[in-house]
Amino acid sequence: MTDANVGGRVTIYDVASKAGVSTATASKALNDTGRMAAETRARIRRVAEELGFRPNALARSLTSKRSFTVGLLTDDIYGRFTLPVMAGVSEGLIDQGVSVFLCSVGGDPALARIHLDAMLDKQVDGIIATGKRVDRPLPIDFSAVPVPVVYVLTEGPAEAITLVPDERQGAREAVRHLIQRGCRRIAHITGPEHFLVVRERALSYRQTLEAAGLKVPAADVLYGTWSEHWGHEAVARLWSFDERPDGIFCGNDQIARGVMDALRERGVAIPHDVAVVGFDNWEIVAEETRPPLTTIDMNLKELGRQAGLTLVRLVNGEEIEKGLLQLPCKLVVRSS
Repeated sequence: MTDANVGGRVTIYDVASKAGVSTATASKALNDTGRMAAETRARIRRVAEELGFRPNALARSLTSKRSFTVGLLTDDIYGRFTLPVMAGVSEGLIDQGVSVFLCSVGGDPALARIHLDAMLDKQVDGIIATGKRVDRPLPIDFSAVPVPVVYVLTEGPAEAITLVPDERQGAREAVRHLIQRGCRRIAHITGPEHFLVVRERALSYRQTLEAAGLKVPAADVLYGTWSEHWGHEAVARLWSFDERPDGIFCGNDQIARGVMDALRERGVAIPHDVAVVGFDNWEIVAEETRPPLTTIDMNLKELGRQAGLTLVRLVNGEEIEKGLLQLPCKLVVRSS
């Protein structure tokens, strides 16, 4: 940093002075425009990095007609799914100098319209629409929005780009893990059957058992609510059968926590007598169960990161294949 700017912001003038070039040449080098020797461009960028130069967002927006902000609109009022997605979006865009503007709309179309109008008034470069169900759209139509829109964990139109976890692959990882542990009677306790993710995971559960030469238990899939209470109740139902499971795949971590409480009440050792795998990797739940819960992580942060990078590419005018993009889930092994 030059003496004139000690304690202040490093400017393009400082970079130009240190590199021995004009401010116009420095600006072209840092914005990857203009014609100059590759060695000169590299030297200017090296100087900028050494000085800790950060381009002024307003100045860039004036020259590129961009605001360097994106809007993130969600109906997930509690942030269970949105906050990890937003963390990924922010992480993916930080090197682009882009900020994220978050609005929660619940299921209110009027509120969604107000927030959308506010985003457009702020001249966001693009919008990420995200939610808590992949089979339900947000309560607003984005078709006439004059900026690119990317959808994450919510239903988007066929001509859009929509990013979701690979639910079948995640369920397959869960069941395979139980099989590898030696489980042969594996039950599946999950949420409401009208949820698409529930049906996808249940289908994969059955297919994975069949591929391993194992039969689907007489109880088949137990559908219920996304709650600890249902997990507790489902175990009581399973224990009313003559053949009891030695492995249980749960549709989410809350159900798994209820299942494990019910098993302990019956004197069942986890995982020695019955192994349990959840879904979500909601750490505040999974890490505090006893024993800590093995579960499937939906990689929500990575979904957000990819959504942010995809939006930037759309804003920059790149051609990207439209449709549904499924990102893999991962197994997080703990002690259950």
